[in-house]
Amino acid sequence: MKTKYLIAPALLAALSTSAMAADCSVNIDANDAMKFDKNEIVIDKSCKEFTINLTHSGKLARNVMGHNIVITKTDDSAAVARDGLAAGLDNQYVKPDDARVVTYTDIIGGGEKTSKTFSVEKLVAGQNYTFFCSFPGHVALMKGAVSVK
Repeated sequence: MKTKYLIAPALLAALSTSAMAADCSVNIDANDAMKFDKNEIVIDKSCKEFTINLTHSGKLARNVMGHNIVITKTDDSAAVARDGLAAGLDNQYVKPDDARVVTYTDIIGGGEKTSKTFSVEKLVAGQNYTFFCSFPGHVALMKGAVSVK
């Protein structure tokens, strides 16, 4: 009888800890109208790794209306997008080995999905970060804020 009373609090504590664990991922949808369904990504500072799950709900092919997500410091985003143009589709419109890029997903077309997991250690709490699509011309409409809290 006493064992039952000792196990119950331990079980409740374990269940509440898992229920309160940070969600270390985000689901973002992009479409043929050059829009993301989110304008902010908030990463819990307790996350060691974070996963971006990108879905393209449109119908157009990746070479016509492809989308990806690139994360950089906000001050670097315009230059990274500009430099990505020369890198081309084969490089996901991201300059190879660009140290300014925190992470990026592959370019996907309509009906496709991709994911990217990266180390949160690359981000500094309090620093301003931006996510954007690096497909040519998309950065003007497809961008948002990234924060670590």
